[in-house]
Amino acid sequence: MFTKWRIFAVNHQRTFSVHLNTMCYCKITANLKRLKTQLPLTRNYSSAPGIVGSDVKSLHSIINPPVAKIRNIGIMAHIDAGKTTTTERILYYSGYTRSLGDVDDGDTVTDFMAQERERGITIQSAAVTLDWKGYRVNLIDTPGHVDFTVEVERCLRVLDGAVAVFDASAGVEAQTLTVWRQADKHKIPRICFLNKMDKTGASFNYAVESIREKLKAKPLILQLPIGEARTFQGVVDVVNKEKLVWNSNSDDGKDFERMPLSEASDRELLKETIEARNSLIEQLQAAVHRVTLAQAAVPVLCGSALKNKGVQPLLDAVTTYLPSPEEREDRFLQWYEGDLCALAFKVLHDKQRGPLVFLRIYSGTLTPQLAVHNINRHCTERMSRLLLPFADQHVEIPSLTAGNIALTVGLKQTATGDTIVSSKSSALAAARRAGRGEREHGKKREAESLLLAGVEVPEPVFFCTIEPPSVAKQPDLDHALERLQREDPSLKVKLDPDSGQTVLCGMGELHIEIIHDRIKREYGLETYLGPLQVAYRETILNSVRATDTLDRVLGDKRHLVSAELEVRPAEEPCAVAKIEYADCVGEDLLQASREAIESAVHSACLQGPLLGSPVQDVAMTLHSLVIHPGTSTTMVTACISRCMQKALKKADKQVLEPLMSLEVTVSREYLSPVLADLAQRRGNIQEIQTRQDNRVVIGFVPLAEIMGYSTVLRTLTSGSATFALELSTYQAMSPQDQSALLSQRSGLARGL
Repeated sequence: MFTKWRIFAVNHQRTFSVHLNTMCYCKITANLKRLKTQLPLTRNYSSAPGIVGSDVKSLHSIINPPVAKIRNIGIMAHIDAGKTTTTERILYYSGYTRSLGDVDDGDTVTDFMAQERERGITIQSAAVTLDWKGYRVNLIDTPGHVDFTVEVERCLRVLDGAVAVFDASAGVEAQTLTVWRQADKHKIPRICFLNKMDKTGASFNYAVESIREKLKAKPLILQLPIGEARTFQGVVDVVNKEKLVWNSNSDDGKDFERMPLSEASDRELLKETIEARNSLIEQLQAAVHRVTLAQAAVPVLCGSALKNKGVQPLLDAVTTYLPSPEEREDRFLQWYEGDLCALAFKVLHDKQRGPLVFLRIYSGTLTPQLAVHNINRHCTERMSRLLLPFADQHVEIPSLTAGNIALTVGLKQTATGDTIVSSKSSALAAARRAGRGEREHGKKREAESLLLAGVEVPEPVFFCTIEPPSVAKQPDLDHALERLQREDPSLKVKLDPDSGQTVLCGMGELHIEIIHDRIKREYGLETYLGPLQVAYRETILNSVRATDTLDRVLGDKRHLVSAELEVRPAEEPCAVAKIEYADCVGEDLLQASREAIESAVHSACLQGPLLGSPVQDVAMTLHSLVIHPGTSTTMVTACISRCMQKALKKADKQVLEPLMSLEVTVSREYLSPVLADLAQRRGNIQEIQTRQDNRVVIGFVPLAEIMGYSTVLRTLTSGSATFALELSTYQAMSPQDQSALLSQRSGLARGL
């Protein structure tokens, strides 16, 4: 149960951190030298964890708390629900900042990029480490904009729990559904925080019902609001039947009073509390903890982060109901038997220190100057330094154990999704143990699948050319793009084979815009972007056969390959071509050539015959393959690829365009012009929902028709409407639209 206190009046001196003004500068300097920490003075942080007055706690207990006392959590939500503000309040009340950061003022800890502060949104996830009542909390603030979904994905992969933040006036919104599905995929236990209870139109009941209806989750109501919108003043602790009322004269929300509900003064509130309390399956925290871990239900709390209400109980709920790392242990860790196993989930580049790699440690211990083996890249690297992450500033530490999130310096080849172990021999030993274990369980899955845990990256939907200010600056641009790709797996860079131009591929207009801006600010390059274009796909509508023979003499060797294959529409949607082999193709031949054949097919599907776009939803059957003795596998690849291209050209072809799921929130007075505009954009409206005084238009619209939509919507609604986009699927274009697109592209090609 929540710790009972009458007045919460600031006594953070007994936590792991204390404000800088409680110690004279000379003592801080002396203690920092003893701890060998690196504490920047540009950020308004409190002293390093563990310094309390003139005492220094045991370094091991500070840096490596017991695993049961660790909470690795993420803050996730739809854009503008209040994630970053909630994070700021958590940092303040836990004693790690001395002032309340504000998104509008651009002085938040976790939104430290210039682009984030200018736009008031989170673009890249930021990690902070803090302590709360004896617990170590590693917290990651994630983006809410759909263009940066990969940021959420790669962070959820390494977290043990999450806090889902909701705007109490809007309930479940479009991106809320996306991040909720991502959390479902990784089986992440969650707590719901109904934020902005002070906002006009806030409705606790509406928000809870939207969680139940739209997310298909079972809410466990642990708190009720005392008032809503302008009358919101505190919350009721349903479990303890107490009300928490914040002092209206307190500017920072640290002072609040916890009082029992009484029949005399709180009759209606007490009645609602008893009803909510009775609806809980069990009235004990252990029971709530169990059902949360089993994801059978989600605890629901409420408050207003901006108004500094409800954040301290939220922190209590995080430590009470969300799991520790040992309660979320991955099955494959048993094969390592305590050896180091960590996952790289994020990379940043620092001008002074080079690549900074975030690692989630699953087993073993990390120390500075440690040589580690990267399984994915088959290389050994040495990390020079080990840091605890504090957003854009960090504290150097001597070691870190399992369950923690670390920041490392010196790993020059490691990228997102790589598995890090202590040595190559450790990986081989784990693979052997896993192989034995899999056979014992009667499973066919390869042992390696237990060792590697990557991050799924969606295919980009936009692309454009990018050029340096001069030819001499091309190497600088290549260097910048190489670094940005390593940081951001959703950014793809390729070379146009016809024009030789560099092409940027991204998740949306904002994504491309941010990359362009970062190249200018961080690398000092004034680059030029070509027109933004939609990333189409191609497919075929009928089955065709093709044959090809390649006969070359290189030096004194003759290379002869003959192939016959069939391509046809796949029975089910598939991004990569399905490959099958006829019975007449010899097994011995396949064993030597299978890799070359598959490489050829996938290479041929990278550029379709209509637009040069990737080909999907196709299947290939190899009917005949004759290879002259001594023929190289390179020639086999070339022959199969050429044969595949012949078949694709002979087939009836179809262009597929990305179809976006669209949600527009608009006031009733502007609904008609918005609907009329969407009709002109080939929009397909599915339903129109009522949300308080607003209308929510839900439907689908082709991506090509929605470019620049934010400016148009702002004009149509006087800036009052908002919208969210997400890739739904790829759909076939109509013959008229396809013909118009091909004519436009051919005209553009002639113009170039």
